[in-house]
Amino acid sequence: MSEDLFENLRAEMMAEVTAEAALTVSHTGRAAFDERVIEVLGRVPRHEFVPIELQPYAYLNRPLPIGYEKTISQPFIVALMTDLLELDQGDVVLEIGAGAGYQAAILAELTRQVYSVDIIEELAQGAEKRLRRLGYGNVEVRVGNGYYGLSAHAPYNKIMVTAACELIPPPLLSQLKPGGRMVIPTGIPEKQALTLVEKSANGKLATRDILPVRFSEMEEPGDTAGLA
Repeated sequence: MSEDLFENLRAEMMAEVTAEAALTVSHTGRAAFDERVIEVLGRVPRHEFVPIELQPYAYLNRPLPIGYEKTISQPFIVALMTDLLELDQGDVVLEIGAGAGYQAAILAELTRQVYSVDIIEELAQGAEKRLRRLGYGNVEVRVGNGYYGLSAHAPYNKIMVTAACELIPPPLLSQLKPGGRMVIPTGIPEKQALTLVEKSANGKLATRDILPVRFSEMEEPGDTAGLA
């Protein structure tokens, strides 16, 4: 497919995301997303992050399979989660669940540094190669169980989790900086919600459920060792 056609499809995707934001305002409290988030969504080439046979469908507002029983998230959910973090250009961000690397690319456009963890080695390696090829030098991808976070570079200004847990993993809470934000799907598989976690300057935690969602489940503690 030509780049011009991809540009047209990206514009249609952005229009759908903008419309869905308005439709879900009663849940999210956000009738529109930050202009920087929408601009980056329109710039990052989502077709580079899906299998070649799915590239014609890359800009549909829906999740798509990327192998290993995983998906690249729906663009609206990518935009919502990114917007909820309220990113600053100087932020250092931890992402749990690298997948194909698309969400990491979005984060990298808006922050100083992104560290991304995936438990599936093949996905992590593929994401790292893809991000490097596309010029994202401020993303580092590691293999490990995201339940434990990545303590080597903690604490983080913001944390994004793209795998669901019944309860928020304590290591992730401890690796979030005072004043920081985390977005994570929580709950049992049949009843998940996208949850916003805010840590005050004195370390007090507050949580708020934003929207019903459905994500793959995070590996349980002890299944795979964490990263130092």
